[in-house]
Amino acid sequence: MALTEQDRREIADLISLHGHLMDAGELDRMTELFTPDITYDVTDFGYGSLHGIEAIHAAALAAGDANPVGHHVTNIIITESDDRILVQSKGIGIQADGTAGSVVYHDTVTHHPEGWRISYRKVIARRVPLGGR
Repeated sequence: MALTEQDRREIADLISLHGHLMDAGELDRMTELFTPDITYDVTDFGYGSLHGIEAIHAAALAAGDANPVGHHVTNIIITESDDRILVQSKGIGIQADGTAGSVVYHDTVTHHPEGWRISYRKVIARRVPLGGR
């Protein structure tokens, strides 16, 4: 699938929308982000893989005040690979106490009649400078 510039803009907007919806607590709008069968892999944080929007919704509610107050997404790279569209981005999470953390998101996005949606996301915590080298 050859992506158009419009596709690339829509995909970048999709990746950015995640932070806005999560920070606003608009969990009922996750269908604007994810496919119904999303796999959301947060194994790196000890939560395993979440399957489906309801599982993500429940996990966000269960985390409560441990959720970041700010999700900031940067460095979006969109790659076409065979029949898949892969997106890599970086995230900065700000906690209520002012501490911050960094992650890398590895996403697979798919196009649906409603638009682009994330069908797979793996979140990897950045804990070591220079990739551990």
